Amino acid sequence: MPFSFEVIRERIDRIADSVIAGGGVVQAMRMGAPAAEEQVAEAERRLGAELPAGFRQVLLRCSGEFDFRWFLDEDAELPSPYGDIFRGELGWSLARLPEIDEGRRNWVKEVFSNPDNEYDKVWQNKLAFMEVGNGDYLALDLGEDDGPVVYLSHADGKGHGFVLGRNFIDFLERGSRIGFVGPEDFQWVIFADSGHGGLNAEGHEAAGFRKLMGFEP
Repeated sequence: MPFSFEVIRERIDRIADSVIAGGGVVQAMRMGAPAAEEQVAEAERRLGAELPAGFRQVLLRCSGEFDFRWFLDEDAELPSPYGDIFRGELGWSLARLPEIDEGRRNWVKEVFSNPDNEYDKVWQNKLAFMEVGNGDYLALDLGEDDGPVVYLSHADGKGHGFVLGRNFIDFLERGSRIGFVGPEDFQWVIFADSGHGGLNAEGHEAAGFRKLMGFEP
């Protein structure tokens, strides 16, 4: 099935409506215009790297700036196994991409510089596109052809090195079906069956969460 950003938009609308109906808050819900080829080329020049095909496609055909954030009501307590979930967030900005990745590069320079260390290696040869807010990042793996989305933890988090999507489009498809829960790894780790296959949007936990939250049509 071809990728459709309209499907993602419809899911976002449904997520927002459900969160608000449950007493929560949608803090941001902005989808900018598609980027121009010249803007992508300039970002690549500043980064010194080509953007993976899936990410480039989303920037050029869908949105160069995206920001979606929601929070449950502060008194809400979800039942097990969803008790750690309290918000969802996803964002990217072509204009800020070099600035965001500079943060990752600084971590590599100062802390995760050893290419022979398995933990450090996860931080290397990546392109960070989103700051989690606690020192962690969501990033694209530049060592793979289609740029899988990988979680980078600075403090031995459960999700360090987990692949959240086989490429950026796959990540959007999977993440949108569970409300873009997170981005902290302790919130979404229950939806990751293994470290390498991507978020499991078809599993029992995901289906139960959609039913609980009312995300399904």
